[in-house]
Amino acid sequence: MSSRLFPRTFRFLAWANLAAQSAEQLSLSAVPLVAVLVLGAGPGDIGALAAAQTLPFLLLSIPFGLAADRLSKRRLMVAAEALRALSLVGLLAALLWGRLSLGWLGALGFLGAVGTVAFSVAAPALVPVLVPRDALAQANGRLELARSVAFTAGPALAGALVSWAGASAAFALAAMLSVMAAGLLMRLPESVPATPPMGASATSVGAAPASANPATLRRHPWSELKDGARLVWRHPLLRPMLLTAAFWNLSWFVLQAAYVSYAVRALGLGADGVGLTLAANGAGMVAGALLAPRVVAALPFGRAVQLGPAVSVLAATLMVATLAWPSGALAAASFFLFGAGPIVWVITSATLRQSVTPDGMLGRVSALFLVVNAGVRPVGAALGGLIGVYWGEAGCLWVALVGFGVQAGLIFGSGALRGLVGLPERVG
Repeated sequence: MSSRLFPRTFRFLAWANLAAQSAEQLSLSAVPLVAVLVLGAGPGDIGALAAAQTLPFLLLSIPFGLAADRLSKRRLMVAAEALRALSLVGLLAALLWGRLSLGWLGALGFLGAVGTVAFSVAAPALVPVLVPRDALAQANGRLELARSVAFTAGPALAGALVSWAGASAAFALAAMLSVMAAGLLMRLPESVPATPPMGASATSVGAAPASANPATLRRHPWSELKDGARLVWRHPLLRPMLLTAAFWNLSWFVLQAAYVSYAVRALGLGADGVGLTLAANGAGMVAGALLAPRVVAALPFGRAVQLGPAVSVLAATLMVATLAWPSGALAAASFFLFGAGPIVWVITSATLRQSVTPDGMLGRVSALFLVVNAGVRPVGAALGGLIGVYWGEAGCLWVALVGFGVQAGLIFGSGALRGLVGLPERVG
């Protein structure tokens, strides 16, 4: 399906997603800059701020997943962006009035991250309602392309704004983008007259499916959560995807824990060189998002899903190769592949997850994937630090390679996925 033939409702979501992702990346990049340049924060303070912006993913993904299945997804996302805008306006006001402190940065950063979690859970659950089945992969690709562009440009734009116009400019622009996203989301109707996705009846953008039993809606949230977890763990496609994503994130954060010091010490890179190699990751994400529709069209769907994990092994191998041939270019190539391959995975795995999950469980299932991914990241970072202490940076690179090999083995070992030519039917 050509992008211009997407339902008008999805185009509102796509533009809102671009604005919301840009606001998030601007604020995430501006907060540590302000902490260091304005408040004189040290590494411990920056770590605490990062924890405050990460904690909502662990605490609130599941509650928001339940809410997305029970309530209006449109209203939940509008509220999420309004909350993010409120936190950004609070940061701007505190900065302009000279009341900014590390405590306020942490508290308002936490508040903004709450909005991010709600948006991240509801958006994937909303896509199958807005577009027909044969457009799911392209629609997810459009959303991931926006995220990739924001991920790539956000840090550079935040740095330029803070340097040239002051930190207030970065927070003001982020707040305006967040308000713009909320306004676009408000243009989504409660009832979507689009083609019913995947053979289901047309549903409200907001509420639970029309076929839902009212008694089901009154069930205890814990029972609904167990239903979602049971579906993921027992499903022959969802379980290997969850485990693959968990091992990928674990391995990635082991690598990240060692890379900067390794790049400076062993590869001889300065701050600008390290920044360029890391920027290659964002460039790879954009390239992968642009190529994903062609990949999906050219390969059986199961093979397209496996491509990202396979490319990650190649990327990790290139990084290990820098132990023998120290080279910033080789490290940049590794990060480029770490961007390109996994973005194809994100798009194809999200499409597959949406295809096999019932409408009324999309929020819970998306939340389970999000909380598992968020949960293993601090574990990976801590493991990387421990490995670095005892076996050095080289040990981190080798352990990361093993971990990426495990995640590829999990997804290639799925018999259900190997034989998947097109999108499967839903469970129910």
